[in-house]
Amino acid sequence: MKERNKKGTSQNVRKARNKQMDLIEELKMEIATELGIMEQINNFGWHSLSPRESGKIGGKLSQRLKKLGH
Repeated sequence: MKERNKKGTSQNVRKARNKQMDLIEELKMEIATELGIMEQINNFGWHSLSPRESGKIGGKLSQRLKKLGH
């Protein structure tokens, strides 16, 4: 019985983590669009961003997550 509970709990944690990662990815895309760099990301990938651009996305992402209470 305990094995089943552990497995269920681990699955719930995994689902919650995946849900949070989906939210972060969605917010990153939204912020990149607002900053006008989504086309660059679509054409060349996230690795093509300068440290400054990445920092802007990270900073805005952090602010939004804080507002959302995450």
